[in-house]
Amino acid sequence: MNIHEYQAKQLLAQRGVVVPPGDVAASVEEARAVAERLFTEGHSRVVVKSQIHAGGRGKGTFKSGFQGGVRLAQSKADVQRLAEAMLGQVLVTKQTGPEGRTVGRVLIEAAGTIQKEFYLAVTLDRASARPVVLASTEGGMDIEEVAARTPEKILRESVDPALGLMPYQARGLAVALGLGGDLLNAVARLIPRVYRTWWECDASLVEINPLALLAGPNGQPTLCAIDAKINLDDNGLARHPELQALRDLGEEAPLEIEAGKHQLNYIQLDGNIACLVNGAGLAMATMDIIQHYGGRPANFLDVGGGASTEQVAAAFKIILQDPNVRAILVNIFGGIMDCDIIANGIVAAVKETGLSLPLVVRLEGNNVRAGQQTLAASGLRILRGDSMADAAQKAVAAAA
Repeated sequence: MNIHEYQAKQLLAQRGVVVPPGDVAASVEEARAVAERLFTEGHSRVVVKSQIHAGGRGKGTFKSGFQGGVRLAQSKADVQRLAEAMLGQVLVTKQTGPEGRTVGRVLIEAAGTIQKEFYLAVTLDRASARPVVLASTEGGMDIEEVAARTPEKILRESVDPALGLMPYQARGLAVALGLGGDLLNAVARLIPRVYRTWWECDASLVEINPLALLAGPNGQPTLCAIDAKINLDDNGLARHPELQALRDLGEEAPLEIEAGKHQLNYIQLDGNIACLVNGAGLAMATMDIIQHYGGRPANFLDVGGGASTEQVAAAFKIILQDPNVRAILVNIFGGIMDCDIIANGIVAAVKETGLSLPLVVRLEGNNVRAGQQTLAASGLRILRGDSMADAAQKAVAAAA
């Protein structure tokens, strides 16, 4: 589950990570009130940041033509003008796709003088099956770009999950970042707080980019999380009702929300051949083979290893809500799954929805003969795929 930047900063602040003073606003009036408070407190400038679940906001473009979803402001009037230009408008970034995302909130924060930027993150290293802390002196840049051009500038510290992040590891990272004296101690205290956020929130990623050294009022620089991103592991949300409350359904595709209600894994794509498959690996392979034969998959849809007739019917209803779909390919390998249950679900769904689109079904595995007999006896117009290749070619031809 993704959350907004302002929510990520709230979770970090609860664990002692310093974030810029400010607040989120859902209207121009709220934005002006936050700005007035910050300027009254003595801050000379603020930043107005669009809140959507996508990166690249600063370089994004609104469909209205307004440039930049992250902008500096020198006065309350500037904040009002920027909030008016952002709120309710569609922001397109490199991560949103051409459709963009509608901005429903803006974050208004004090903008200090940055002396140095770092990168800091905690994620899961699947190769070692351990948490890993990532740090770099190249803060403020896309970490993928740093990894591609100068991978030696990305520091890695693997963490034993039974012991947690040890103090010597945090100090070692601080030294490797070129810090000393009070700053070394400050970073050595900060890193465990970021790790604690990752651990306690069951996060898949906690990322601060940039982690900045700001010029302090007394001449002493302070560490501050200027931007933050947290992705939460869906499998851990049952333990965190307070984190579930952070979910913003307005940032999610309606069909994906509906699929979640039926425990279906669905991601809408831009093709015209819908896929209904059991197992994530088989689903990926099905999309690949559709593409191989010249088609374009309309979705990723994994019904799981033990789908019921009701779930299959729900999957069909979700597929049919996509107006771009021109054909449906069902590809089932019955390991745990009973092919006859899938077949009954298909028959029920076709009759209930009055399906008129071409339907190609490939069944293999557990109780496959019974499943094929169920489909044949239904009297429905269903194209049989004898193999993945055969099914994909028939689906591509039908969609065309």
